[in-house]
Amino acid sequence: MIVGIEGVIMQKGPTFLYIKIVSGLTYKVHISLFTSSKISGKQSVSLFATQIIREDHHSLYGFLDMDEKNIFDTVIKLNGIGPSTALAICSTLNPADFANALISQDIESFKRVPGIGPKSAKRILVELSDFSLDSLNLQGDKTQMDAILALESLGFKKERIRKILTSCKSGSTADLIKEALRKLT
Repeated sequence: MIVGIEGVIMQKGPTFLYIKIVSGLTYKVHISLFTSSKISGKQSVSLFATQIIREDHHSLYGFLDMDEKNIFDTVIKLNGIGPSTALAICSTLNPADFANALISQDIESFKRVPGIGPKSAKRILVELSDFSLDSLNLQGDKTQMDAILALESLGFKKERIRKILTSCKSGSTADLIKEALRKLT
């Protein structure tokens, strides 16, 4: 299983790279638009990679950011989500936006992804509701994550906390918890 690739970019498209490795082989690596925007010219590049092997083809998907790779690896496991849709999610929602959409259960964020309608967006949120951002290995909005954990430890339900936090404006964790507590009680 290939988990990373390093080499010189031979050709770059909006959603793919041809990377020539030291041994002389050139690989086609599918990339998100966020990864593409961070890469310029014929430079050396090192990517985290996910290899997908099907009967009819083998594909590599590369990411500069480990959070983006973790999102791809998680979303690809969901029922009805293929590699191109998972890559579209990574191209539309950066890791922070993805984490915030999960926390706030924001269907609209997922509906912005090409190929995902209202039903698919709801299904994705339902299937990912069991995952915490820690289990996805995402950094996300640390302030909001800490507030959720603190409020859950006080006995409040996760769904109720998420709804309340979407309307809170505080910047620090302590202020966010205080504001949420006022609204929750």
